[in-house]
Amino acid sequence: MSDQGAAPGQQGGVCFHCPCVEVALPTDEGPRTILAGLGFDIHVGEFVSLVGRSGTGKTTLLRVLGGLLAPDPGSTVLFDGVPVKGPPEGVVMVFQNYGSSLLPWRTLEKNVALGIEDDLGKEEQRERVRWALQMVGLADRAQDYPWRLSGGMQQRLQIARALAMRPSVLLMDEPFGALDAMTRGELEDELLAVHEATGTTVVFVTHDIDEAVYLSDRVLVIQGSPATLGAEIPVECDRPRHQIKTKESEGFLKARQAVYEAIGVA
Repeated sequence: MSDQGAAPGQQGGVCFHCPCVEVALPTDEGPRTILAGLGFDIHVGEFVSLVGRSGTGKTTLLRVLGGLLAPDPGSTVLFDGVPVKGPPEGVVMVFQNYGSSLLPWRTLEKNVALGIEDDLGKEEQRERVRWALQMVGLADRAQDYPWRLSGGMQQRLQIARALAMRPSVLLMDEPFGALDAMTRGELEDELLAVHEATGTTVVFVTHDIDEAVYLSDRVLVIQGSPATLGAEIPVECDRPRHQIKTKESEGFLKARQAVYEAIGVA
């Protein structure tokens, strides 16, 4: 899968080009503008986090990128130079609610195969599933069932299913938000290892500023109501990252402070 994108720190061309994203959603009082003229690019192989206060439209923006929600007329959202009018090929969403996305009557390997079983031959399916489970540390549980797993393992399983589809982009909506701090840290490091190994572009929504800075090449701060892009903050930290050393580094502390200031809680 290493040919899916550029290696982290060696980003390629533009993956998503979004010079103007506007979204208004219907309410009982009439249309409510959620996103107002957001403009940004995401580069191939980049890891970008979206942060902001609750209700600013981060998940709405992610759904627009994934083709699950159409932006307003006049908006420009391009993936690989093509207007997004539905889920783009190669773009896969990973949600926070891992429990409801897994099929409890199917083994782990059968859950991972769900997105590819109608498109690939049996041998290639098996190879993809084996590789994906190995990437998330679940290869020895392939014949087990999701309901026997911890929450962290269930989220690993959801990520494995996404990886088996060989995505060029992962869109992740607070995937670790429901997990305890230790499990969350472990999965952050596993996600970084996947990113390093595959070069997959990642767009990651989180409310946790430390998590955003630790994982990312850039942090986009979404502000206001309706929301605009408040700041683009580069994270100048070496890779691979380390939970203690990275978070004590000057680059991490500088980016963390800038994100807090942009959100307005410094």
